[in-house]
Amino acid sequence: MNIPFIDLKKQFTRIEEQVRGNMDAVLEHGAYIMGPEIKALEERLAEYCGTKHALGCASGTDALVLALMSFDVKPGDAVFTTPFTFFATAEAIAFLGATPVFVDIDPVTFNINPLKLNEAIMAMKGEGGHILPAVEGLTPKGIISVDIFGLPADFDAISAVAKKHDLFLVEDAAQSFGGEYKGRKACSLGDITCTSFFPAKPLGCYGDGGMCFTDNDELIERLRSHRVHGQGPDKYDNIRLGINGRLDTLQAAILQAKFDVFPEEVELRDEVATRYAELLSDIPGLTVPTVPKGDRSVWAQYCPLAESTEHRTRIQDALKEAGVPSPIYYPIPMHLQTAFKDLGYKMGDFPISEDAANRIFAIPMHPYIERETQEMIADVIRKA
Repeated sequence: MNIPFIDLKKQFTRIEEQVRGNMDAVLEHGAYIMGPEIKALEERLAEYCGTKHALGCASGTDALVLALMSFDVKPGDAVFTTPFTFFATAEAIAFLGATPVFVDIDPVTFNINPLKLNEAIMAMKGEGGHILPAVEGLTPKGIISVDIFGLPADFDAISAVAKKHDLFLVEDAAQSFGGEYKGRKACSLGDITCTSFFPAKPLGCYGDGGMCFTDNDELIERLRSHRVHGQGPDKYDNIRLGINGRLDTLQAAILQAKFDVFPEEVELRDEVATRYAELLSDIPGLTVPTVPKGDRSVWAQYCPLAESTEHRTRIQDALKEAGVPSPIYYPIPMHLQTAFKDLGYKMGDFPISEDAANRIFAIPMHPYIERETQEMIADVIRKA
């Protein structure tokens, strides 16, 4: 028996009629690029997240690039972020010629450590000894915090650091749409927030898609311009450089159907996570994920920590034998990626991120996983 890591088919059987109806509506009106579904989705998701504006775009990666372009990020700028994330977070910084400056994570939440973030910024200003990239003459410009695995970062502390040093703050909420931080929805916590609608995300489409959120009237205008080749008020007068970063109308229509059931699915994800905690928390050597009081994870992934790399290997081998997938998020931290070798980072520079990469693994997580399946997975892990 093979257990799906994410069961999109089960979800589709529930919403098939609405998905097909929404897609048929697009095929009928024929506005495949920037059709009315785009604006309707933007307004609906902005209201859900509690922001003034939302802007649909082609992917979560494009959302990050658009956000950084809107802050005029360029060569010579330093943008501080976590090494424990998907490559796109740091890639977007380097894509614009700026330099990612990595800051280690909190060992419990796996999100960026605000105290170390402040240390890194101070070190770049010549005060302190935080490890910095081997690049001369960098100017601190901004911060990208990441809501890893669906749990928002500590935004009160991070925002305080950003304001102290006059830096912009981008919330990378690619995994956390639907999560909450102290009563505030994820996607409302940065100057600009970026999310992804990759199919495996808690709210995912059937292709690529993304969205930016902001309360700032000036920033939303820049985002809109950058999304379509730097277009100005006259569509044939491009007033800045941009990208072709539009969200597809068909994907917006699909997201409308999927959002109809999304709030309920967030509740179901919580139930699945609670069951996992009950089933796994007493297994020796295994650490289950926790959520700070007052916050809410949307559980994009459910990632326990094994006692060691060898322990993880034993668990993964047993799960594989039972037909249970257990991918690793993320096995190589950003500072050790080949693409960033010129930054001069080395093994040991960010020990908490490296330790997490060596011990973490994921198990199936989606709203429709059954208790019996979870019990079987827990039994396999316990025996391993």
